[in-house]
Amino acid sequence: MTDSMDDILHPTSETGNQEFPHAPQGWNTNIARERASEYNVELTEDHWDAINALQELFARNSESTRNARKIHDALNEKFYGKGGIKYLYQLFPGGPVNQGCQIAGLTPPAGALDKGFGSVQ
Repeated sequence: MTDSMDDILHPTSETGNQEFPHAPQGWNTNIARERASEYNVELTEDHWDAINALQELFARNSESTRNARKIHDALNEKFYGKGGIKYLYQLFPGGPVNQGCQIAGLTPPAGALDKGFGSVQ
């Protein structure tokens, strides 16, 4: 079967979510909202941008190359114009790597629960 022009211009991921094309299978925004509420985090457009960035980082890097430091640094660079990692800690007080990954449906990399680095939980 050939793709329609709409499919070519607006591809969806395996999850069928155009807004989050790199989302892990089985994840959706309702799951994210439920998980965020467990942390008393109300998701805003800024949170969704960070969640999308995390999902893309995970999709573009193999599991063997993902580590807390690289994710931390990549997020800091991506959101530098808004304040970098300090800005992300305002969004995810439990740590942008640890808490952000959990809300995004991703398994936090080793070291993300270090109180001095990726998490304050």
